[in-house]
Amino acid sequence: MPDIAIITPSYNQGQFIERTIQSVLNEKNVEIEYIVVDGASTDNTVDVLKQFGEKLRWVSEPDRGQTHAVNKGIQMTSADIIGWLNSDDIFYPGAIQKAVAFFAANPKIDVIYGDANHIDVNDQVIEPYYTENWNLERLKEVCYLCQPAVFFRRKVIERFGQLNENLQYCMDYEFWLRLAKAGVSFYRLPQVLAGSRLHADTKTLGSSVKVHSEINDMLRQTFQRVPDRWLSNYAHALVANDPLHQKDTQTAKRKIAIETILASFRWNKWISFPLMRMTLLWLASSFKKAT
Repeated sequence: MPDIAIITPSYNQGQFIERTIQSVLNEKNVEIEYIVVDGASTDNTVDVLKQFGEKLRWVSEPDRGQTHAVNKGIQMTSADIIGWLNSDDIFYPGAIQKAVAFFAANPKIDVIYGDANHIDVNDQVIEPYYTENWNLERLKEVCYLCQPAVFFRRKVIERFGQLNENLQYCMDYEFWLRLAKAGVSFYRLPQVLAGSRLHADTKTLGSSVKVHSEINDMLRQTFQRVPDRWLSNYAHALVANDPLHQKDTQTAKRKIAIETILASFRWNKWISFPLMRMTLLWLASSFKKAT
């Protein structure tokens, strides 16, 4: 039985995937069951995969997107510990070994997450990924788990189901919340384990309004209420994508306030007192500075 299964969902990330694969295969002193699930890429991805011969398993065939690819990879593996690494992200040396060792020493912990960095196209650190110690109530407000730095036991999949394939952007966030809501034990390993790449073709960067809309839909379904912070984040994303408001700070502030109120009624059917107070202060300050 391998120590750990790593799944890499892939689609047209040929410029990065070799570095992703090497960050897995270069790991020492751990038995890794590694599979790349490619969605029939049309770039050089398959040529890169062929270069590794029998060092990894891979498939390249049409699929239903990233979430389906991860689920398919999980079904094709057998190890008791699972991690997934997108085809433009990397593990730092020793990350997988540290995860395996922690699970072996802590049988009551089912999910661990480490610290991480945002990295650029050349693997240089842009900034640390914002991470906090474990707290479910705080996780509802802020997604502070960096997906490539998360590892979990297979039994949580078997008990609580795989990733939700109806989600395109927040499938990982929904998964963490679903597990935590069910009482699964999480632990923060305070070590930098992974690099999460930011670049122009990143799915979440290119679709911020869709991302925040999907997150709000998911939170509403999971907890029957969307936290005020996520409503405000959605409004900020809307205004940031509107060129009419990018140069006029005061108009943008008013627009954010209005969109936050509308978002609250859209998802929660009402507006909390703290949110109403905050938006009214935004409106008041914007008009005061404009006069």
